[in-house]
Amino acid sequence: MDDLRALALECLLINDPLEKVQQTQALYQRHLADELTVSNDDFAVPDEPGRPDKPELVVPKDLPRRRNSAKSGNASLIHAVCHIEFNAINLGLDAVARFAGLPQPFYDDWIRVAFEESQHFMLLRDHLLSLGYDYGDFFAHNGMWEMARKTHHDPLIRMALVPRVLEARGLDVTPKMMNKLRGSGDHRAVEILEIILEEEIGHVKIGSRWFNYLCEQRDVDPLATFKDLLDNYFSGELRGPFNTEARKLAGFTNAEMALLEGR
Repeated sequence: MDDLRALALECLLINDPLEKVQQTQALYQRHLADELTVSNDDFAVPDEPGRPDKPELVVPKDLPRRRNSAKSGNASLIHAVCHIEFNAINLGLDAVARFAGLPQPFYDDWIRVAFEESQHFMLLRDHLLSLGYDYGDFFAHNGMWEMARKTHHDPLIRMALVPRVLEARGLDVTPKMMNKLRGSGDHRAVEILEIILEEEIGHVKIGSRWFNYLCEQRDVDPLATFKDLLDNYFSGELRGPFNTEARKLAGFTNAEMALLEGR
């Protein structure tokens, strides 16, 4: 039988976004049909995933300001979220391929995340096309993958900082984006973001689940470990306001919310 983790690595290295989506979705269906094994092999997973030549990646401070035009401004906003979802496909595939020796449900969770992120990407990309643009037409930044690369060595740190910090930020800012798009009359974009927000709560919850599991396995305190990681990787600074309701649904404890609010 073919190996889920080896095939996830193949998908991770695909450059073309549409081919990556197609292959990821086909892989997930094969996994659901119990056609694949899950090996404990250590794979040589590259630091960088497959990605297209466009969008051109710049540091966040060099991103052009969104224009006031409703059409181009909305399109650049949708493009930014579309780029996050493309990165999230790669993050799901990378978690499956990179981290060996974890329980079967870990791989079940993260291949499902990759599949759902591919659906989000296509919803946003199709909407971009309806606005007269495509993925790659605007600049983008690589902040999410930079943090992924810093956490390649340890699944506990990956679970703490990518789903529970960077992706959880989407839980905080998406309602405001929805209000902006609703105000400009882009109701289809609002519908898409509603779908994404609900499923992203589940994705962050998966990060919480495996962060807490790995803390238990290593006999370390989750709250103290989370605080130390925030201090070491973010200089203790995280920008609020926080969507407390969504974050609690995603597995954040009252103590963790107090920690975030206190920073």
